[in-house]
Amino acid sequence: MKISIVVSDLSSAGAGRWGGGSVRSFLLAQALQKLNHQVEILGFIFGQEAAVIPKSETMVTHLQGYNYPKFLKSASQLLKKIDGDIIYAMRPKPTTFGLALLQKLKTNQPIVLDIDDWELSWYGGEKWQYSVSPKQLYRDIFKPDGALRQPDNPFYLKMMEGMTHKANAITIHTKFLQERFGGVYLPNGKDTELFNPNHYNPEKSRIDYGLSGYRILMFPGAPRPYKGVEDVLMALELLNEPDLKLVIVGGSPYDDYDAQLSEKWGRWIIKLPKYPATEMPKIVAAAHVIVVPQRNTNAALAQFPLKLTDGMAMAKPVLATRVGDIPEILDETGYLVDPEAPVQIAEKIKLIFENLDAANQRALKARDRCVAKYSIDSMSSVLESVIANL
Repeated sequence: MKISIVVSDLSSAGAGRWGGGSVRSFLLAQALQKLNHQVEILGFIFGQEAAVIPKSETMVTHLQGYNYPKFLKSASQLLKKIDGDIIYAMRPKPTTFGLALLQKLKTNQPIVLDIDDWELSWYGGEKWQYSVSPKQLYRDIFKPDGALRQPDNPFYLKMMEGMTHKANAITIHTKFLQERFGGVYLPNGKDTELFNPNHYNPEKSRIDYGLSGYRILMFPGAPRPYKGVEDVLMALELLNEPDLKLVIVGGSPYDDYDAQLSEKWGRWIIKLPKYPATEMPKIVAAAHVIVVPQRNTNAALAQFPLKLTDGMAMAKPVLATRVGDIPEILDETGYLVDPEAPVQIAEKIKLIFENLDAANQRALKARDRCVAKYSIDSMSSVLESVIANL
């Protein structure tokens, strides 16, 4: 069959908080292609920079996104291009699920809704209410920068969340989201052939990225307060061993949070720029330990940290927190501490490096677990069942 994956934002920022699930859409595309389905990805670009499209067999179509009312023209153009036998909408947003519902009214194409984040968690979750004066309502609608002119304003997100039952099937990637929305558990899969430690030389990677001579803790992603990077930096401060470094790959495109971290803990940080997804395995190969220090917040509970399977697939010791699905994903193949516990993190870092051979043996078991349960092949297996039941 042909499957049309509809993504909210395919701009260069589309992989992050304000994006529309673009990273996961390419994982789903890979998994569906393994089932011999034809897959296309369609979406908008809200912003100046077009997406960095991973090399794949997937056809990608993007249109410029705008605020209302101009967005309606882009939406109309996109609807004409959605011709899959199945529509796969990424997140319950007007720009994806809303358009899919409109298309279904016309053509009766079945919709699979994927929920890989709780959008309202960024606005206070269930506490969020739209309560304004008539004057403010007028401004929100008619001023050029009015809040209700933004297609993914929380007012519309809340409306979309109330309509998730209209999807023919729902896939989610954390138990937190499953409790909230129901659906089939479909954790993010890793391309375990691309992320294969046998293809990379750790010492050469450390030389290539200027990391030789250091013991490397790596955070391969964009730091945010809920991701707990500060707790690792506090742990390094406690240990006070100059050759221990936290390597942050990519950094935060959202604000000056990176600069805040550097100002306070710069002596422990090495920054690497953002690289294409295909280069990430070589970068991860340079790490001694991957850190996933999530804090216990709704934002963290709703997300499946891809950094976790980066480390597992590359057979790296993973040091993470007991938050959400992380303990189940690792299942004793990594090292766990309580959230927001720098002293415990420091103790585990010390333990890992004092017993690095044992830690690396444990990491090999983590790779085996990743291949079995968190690979593109395992995603394909679940998706086969979802599609068969439509």
